[in-house]
Amino acid sequence: MVDNPASQALAKAPRTFFMTVRDIAFWLRSARADATLGRLQSERGLEQAFDELYATSPDPFGAALPQYRYQRQKYQRMLAMLPGRRYGDVLDIGCGLGVLTRQLAPFGEKILGLDISNTAVTEARERSAGFTNLEFAQDDVMAFDPGRRQFDLVVLADTLYYLAPLSDDRLKTIAGKMHDLLAPGGILLLVNHFFFTVDPASRMTREIHNAFRWSSGLNQVAEHKYAFFLASLLERAPWQPVAAPVVGRTANG
Repeated sequence: MVDNPASQALAKAPRTFFMTVRDIAFWLRSARADATLGRLQSERGLEQAFDELYATSPDPFGAALPQYRYQRQKYQRMLAMLPGRRYGDVLDIGCGLGVLTRQLAPFGEKILGLDISNTAVTEARERSAGFTNLEFAQDDVMAFDPGRRQFDLVVLADTLYYLAPLSDDRLKTIAGKMHDLLAPGGILLLVNHFFFTVDPASRMTREIHNAFRWSSGLNQVAEHKYAFFLASLLERAPWQPVAAPVVGRTANG
């Protein structure tokens, strides 16, 4: 694991990070939700599949359920990876019910939660009614156009699986999209399932993170490995000053 390069992290990491017996039910719940989503997607497409999944179950992945320690501590760990500064504009991609979006609220001026499911976005708005600096929007991340708006922090956590197939060209396109969404000097937090390349999903995660690391315009700042997820911090290069042209002297000096 590479330590956070910042002298002070954005937030404190949990003292312990391990699963409880209840968290086994969390994994089973998530696996059932993914299986249902896969079946619905083949019949209706990704957007309608997510809408139907959230309409059928208020929290299909168990992200907001208090009995599951793992997800809460994972989010705390993710926040502790970020360099300790205040972020002006923040984008949480694949926000779902807005659990992580709400945890980002103290650290940003304006935070946008983006999700492909209108059902999830509607629920996220209702659950976030007391937060004045949060907003939510329904859109496909690859079609998302914020205009001139760029973000000081973009969080892309546990989302890319749903954009499969992830060919090299597709990953290059996604990395380019993230680069364009970031303001110069902005940070991308990329998080995916990882169990030390034991399973196919973990091997795909390594390919994803390598593709982002090798992307032009994104510099890897740090990498963090845990038993069940891999996180990479990448930074868009700041603006480089353009040198003034050297004007040559004429024969007359």
